[in-house]
Amino acid sequence: MKALPYGLSDFPRIMRKNYYYVDKTRFVEMIERQPSYLFLIRPRRFGKSLFLAMLETYYSIDYADCFEEIFGELYIGKHPTEEHNKYLVLRFNFSEVSSKLESVERSFCEYCCMVMKNFILKYEHLLGSGVWEIVNPDETNPEQMLAALKEYVSRTNCPRIYLLIDEYDNFTNTILSSYGQECYREKTHGDGLIRGFFNNVKASTSNAGAAVERLFITGVSPITMDDVTSGFNIGTNISMLPQFNNIIGFSEGEVREMITYYKDEGALPEDVTVDGLVEIMKPWYDNYCFSEDRLEERMFNSDMALYFLNSYLQLGKAPKMMVDNNIRTDYNKLRHLVQIDKTFGVNASVIQQVIADGSVTANIVTAFPAENMTDTENFKSLLFYFGMLSIQGIYRGTPVLGIPNLTVREQLYTYLTEAYSRASLFDIDISSLSSLVMGMAYDGQWEPVFRFFAHELERQSAIREFIDGEAHIKGFLLAYLGLTQGYIILPEHESSKGYADFYMMPDLLHQPDILYSYIVEVKYARRDASNADIALLKRNATEQLRRYATDEKVLRTKGRTKLELITLVFKGWELVVLEKL
Repeated sequence: MKALPYGLSDFPRIMRKNYYYVDKTRFVEMIERQPSYLFLIRPRRFGKSLFLAMLETYYSIDYADCFEEIFGELYIGKHPTEEHNKYLVLRFNFSEVSSKLESVERSFCEYCCMVMKNFILKYEHLLGSGVWEIVNPDETNPEQMLAALKEYVSRTNCPRIYLLIDEYDNFTNTILSSYGQECYREKTHGDGLIRGFFNNVKASTSNAGAAVERLFITGVSPITMDDVTSGFNIGTNISMLPQFNNIIGFSEGEVREMITYYKDEGALPEDVTVDGLVEIMKPWYDNYCFSEDRLEERMFNSDMALYFLNSYLQLGKAPKMMVDNNIRTDYNKLRHLVQIDKTFGVNASVIQQVIADGSVTANIVTAFPAENMTDTENFKSLLFYFGMLSIQGIYRGTPVLGIPNLTVREQLYTYLTEAYSRASLFDIDISSLSSLVMGMAYDGQWEPVFRFFAHELERQSAIREFIDGEAHIKGFLLAYLGLTQGYIILPEHESSKGYADFYMMPDLLHQPDILYSYIVEVKYARRDASNADIALLKRNATEQLRRYATDEKVLRTKGRTKLELITLVFKGWELVVLEKL
């Protein structure tokens, strides 16, 4: 049986040791039909490194003798292009560079020079020993070393270079998030080593007989590229082209095929079905779309999918924590990049709106410098590139960006509650809230949970000016309830009958003994609303809740729990109605 390559990005090892590989080699043909210098942005932990490792193996002369062994059963092995195994592949992975401010330049220099020296040693039989007369083996400046290598290759008859740069913005993003704009600018602008290196990359692709014939760069945002190369105008950004929507990640068909393989091998419990596992996985790991022209084609995060399946293969059940700690760690790194200003300004409102409404419209910006990343459209675009938002549709010609899945929603809940706390607007004891939610789940004691919120709203007055309207109230409740255990909070639950404000779906996968589930309808009245206004809101809520309670998905996912229907009516920030039907 094929092993699952969870956490592996060593392509030759995956193929030689017979790991399960989702074949992405068909994209080689498509890449070759593009311009020669390409740039791909995708979120963290999406399979970018494995894809670059595949390209390295396919194009490197070093692997020519084992082409059939590695690629024979794959698409590109059966349909090879003329360019396979014809290049000297120079591959950098900038996640190897230290992001500590005091050592970043030294680390960058040492790493880049080491990679280039190893490259020359690897291909010395093709480059010729004369290369060392041009390239100083003891060079410590990567800009100078790359310039010398470029000069040598461009005026000899040796094979050309295919340059691969993985995670090009890894350490610069960390500098930006950990040390701020000024330190970041110091490292990426002016005559710094990093900018100088990228300028030499650019120069290596210029003119006839250029040393670098092909280039493929990956990262998580366009920010650093804009800053270190003034737009890198020789590179074609393929990130949002429809034909490359599924170049990274897994389609539902690929996930189903993988589960079917392990099911047929007898590696999954007998009572587990392909449909059943896909239904569990989709809300947590699916629903990424990177092109406006591929709205019907949704992608799973490949690392998350492998994490989940690995648990089933090892333990015969879903992981206790549906979000891999490695994923959570990466989202924590991003948190500082989407850091919201302490005045709880417009970008805090963007996250608040996304949580409450489920989506925002945005013209996705393809390039912008770090100093402009807090501009609203750039900020929304940044959330898109980081995988915090995904293209859900088009409204009047503008992309609609929504939260792709529960994994991301949980992170946004954390971002928003931390923003409330950092701005000294609101802070509550999540442990106390979690205890109350457990009473809600097992004892049907729902009232204390919402009275707890009402009391805290009354006690912590700073938050009140930001609780203005039903959407803000709802987003506020969602953010905190979403950080507790026991329920999967589904906001704006789409049903055939309309939309529920939120359905507290019992997490029966992990807590099968939960006894109660809830649909909550939130209504909001202005502070000067009359009693008649409040009564009308109550009647509307009652009608809506009764309709929502008959929804097929609710009936299917509530299991044997007792479904309770709750009405909340806020008058301004004051909770004036708290009733169960």
